[in-house]
Amino acid sequence: MPELPEVECLRQSLLHPQPSQPTGLIGQRVVSVRVLRRDVLTAPGDPPGGLSRTQTTRRAALPAPANITDQDLLVGQTIHQIERCGKQLAIWAVNPAGERSALLVRLGMTGQLLLNAHKPTSTAGLSHIHVEWLLTNTPALSIDTPHATTPTTTRLIFRDPRRFGGVQIARTERDVQSAWSELGPDALTITDHQLAEALSRSSRAIKAALLDQSVLAGVGNIYADEALWAARLSPRRMCRRLKLAEVATLAQAIRTVLNRAVLAGGSTLRDYVNGRGEAGTFQSNHAVYGRAGLPCPRCLQPLASAIIAQRTTVWCRACQSLPKQTPR
Repeated sequence: MPELPEVECLRQSLLHPQPSQPTGLIGQRVVSVRVLRRDVLTAPGDPPGGLSRTQTTRRAALPAPANITDQDLLVGQTIHQIERCGKQLAIWAVNPAGERSALLVRLGMTGQLLLNAHKPTSTAGLSHIHVEWLLTNTPALSIDTPHATTPTTTRLIFRDPRRFGGVQIARTERDVQSAWSELGPDALTITDHQLAEALSRSSRAIKAALLDQSVLAGVGNIYADEALWAARLSPRRMCRRLKLAEVATLAQAIRTVLNRAVLAGGSTLRDYVNGRGEAGTFQSNHAVYGRAGLPCPRCLQPLASAIIAQRTTVWCRACQSLPKQTPR
């Protein structure tokens, strides 16, 4: 499942033009939208959780979905900012009246946002395309450029084979704030104090707490295992028993691991690619995730594996040992 580094790399790929992708999203005007699956969209007024994949078989018992207009999906508006909070993206646009709205994108397990400029057939053969936007960039005339240049055409698609992701409509800035209000501090910039405060309220195992997006936004199974290994902390340690120095070490490990992953383009284990269709390479640098039974890169002892917080967890019992209990 894409985590913070993958979503951050996606954000950057949508922002910045490259030789192979000369047009980013910023400054593009949305000309049209085509929705192929309504249930990947969530609008204000939809049933709680939206028309999710798990509710498909109970569709007849659900209230009618809220109406969605082209304007809700940014048609006629100009993209001017792309933000990230944890594992979510906000694509911000402004209408001719200067009012802002956004689309919140969750990749789930297999979601992708693909940006294809000047390639009308570049999505041919791709399955599970659920929403498709057509954008254009028509430069305004000026004294320096008295003749309009040929408009560029950009196609942005959202596809998601397993449909655990989705696109949420945020008609106002308050809608975005409300959607993100339940998320904890962003893991890429987490401070020692923020992490200590969040963990001090938990009696869970540290691995379970790191997966809780209300505690720390952006960390999932991959980077929880990697950060705990880097900090030499057992995933079974109870949060309330961590010393302040250990929390500081963990916060530093989280930031370091996530930044290294971003620089490597994220981890591609199966489906993840950025907005230009490029896979990440950080999976070749995983120290423990997915390596149960193999030697620990640090001490060469076999890596252990267990289910913690309903997720397969890999760690080194030697490097990440539980502290000995002091006899009472």
